[in-house]
Amino acid sequence: MRIKRVAAVAAVAALALGLTACGGDDGGDTGAGSKSFAAGSTMEKLNKAQKIKVGTKFDQPGFGLKGLSGKPEGFDVEIAKIIVKELGIPEDKIEWVEAPSKVREDVIVNGTVDLVAATYTINDKRKERIAFAGPYYEAGQNIMVKKDDTTITGPDSFKDGTKKVCSVTGSTPFEEIKKYVKDVATQLVPFDTYDKCRDALKSGQVDAVTTDNVILLGYIAKDEASFKLAGSNFTKEPYGIGVKKEDADFRSFINDTLDKAVADGSWKKAWDDTAGKFGAELGSAPTINRY
Repeated sequence: MRIKRVAAVAAVAALALGLTACGGDDGGDTGAGSKSFAAGSTMEKLNKAQKIKVGTKFDQPGFGLKGLSGKPEGFDVEIAKIIVKELGIPEDKIEWVEAPSKVREDVIVNGTVDLVAATYTINDKRKERIAFAGPYYEAGQNIMVKKDDTTITGPDSFKDGTKKVCSVTGSTPFEEIKKYVKDVATQLVPFDTYDKCRDALKSGQVDAVTTDNVILLGYIAKDEASFKLAGSNFTKEPYGIGVKKEDADFRSFINDTLDKAVADGSWKKAWDDTAGKFGAELGSAPTINRY
């Protein structure tokens, strides 16, 4: 009888071990086995590898700012995490790669990253080299000046040739402001990051900084005594997720994921937890451009 009882206990233990090994529904959807993708697709490759490289910015409050954790934080970062979760990859398997404006297309084309989420305005020129999913947000270009400046009220204030404005090379705002300055060579001051533009404004090297309103609002929120916006938005900047040009399936997957995030509320939560804290309006979700 004792031998039979021992055998029964062993059988139960073996059954429990087998159930644990097979996995259940309680483990979440972060494992490779919990997602199924088309053979040979980027989604399948990334899911099987259980790791991904994401390009974003490290210097933009509210969207992609390297925090105390040593990892970037912001709306772009949270949108990327939503995509990564849908791929069945754990968040701690993301490798964050800094992707300033001037190298965003390069890191996609060269395969340095798998996708880019970095206040990345969708436009036709960039589509010549890469493809976009989205948009997932629409910003607008604006101007930041010192708090006591009353001489700059909008982009037309640069037409007399006396004011210097800073922006980042490779960005849409850098190209757009050229339409308003009288002399590009002397008035438009280029840097590789907006942190440097902000510092140049604070020290008096330039009279203004121009980029998307939500980026500027992030800087203002951190130093309201020094800066303010001058005037209203004067462009529309639809932000998209950059991927390789030929990867239509991955683009469609990301578009589906963005639509799902809007529907289930995770898109709005990502905003409320990041850029929304700076007073910028989220507005309605932009229509996905499924080209």
